[in-house]
Amino acid sequence: MKCLYYLSPTLDVSQKVSDDLHEVGLLDWYLHVISKDEQGLVQKHIHSSNYLETLDLFRGTTVGGALGFVFGWILVGLAAYYEPYGTPLSNTVYFLIILFFTLFGIWEGGLYGVDSENQKIKPFHDEIEAGKFLVLVYAAKEEEEAIVNMMKKKHPESKLVAVDKHFVNPFSKLKVV
Repeated sequence: MKCLYYLSPTLDVSQKVSDDLHEVGLLDWYLHVISKDEQGLVQKHIHSSNYLETLDLFRGTTVGGALGFVFGWILVGLAAYYEPYGTPLSNTVYFLIILFFTLFGIWEGGLYGVDSENQKIKPFHDEIEAGKFLVLVYAAKEEEEAIVNMMKKKHPESKLVAVDKHFVNPFSKLKVV
């Protein structure tokens, strides 16, 4: 499933895009709009984006967990080598050290992620702040061509600005059009 990024100039155009995408058979679950004007989206009954789309939470927790895991292994290696209590620690203690630092890394990464804008929408930050609407359309392979053709035909003012193989993967590359 790909995520198609369309930049829409106004709220009314975004509503028409949403209505036309619903007519094509796209459900609300696969259509999200990122905007500064959240109240306008609510009034027009347009499905707004969620925290996973606007914040870097998933990326932050993934990186934080990986760093915590590596740091935990380094500490376990040091503890096994230097034997700070004169005898080797049990495997349970080593496991708990790794678990603690992995969970701590996830927590810290989550705090970073909540405070950071999603890396995939960062290229469109200025346009969103200027009042434009970023429409995220999650399209299955068999629906993609119909959606792109409908958007070109009915909404030339909404530009296809990027394509992502899958939005959820925080490390996939965004192909800016």
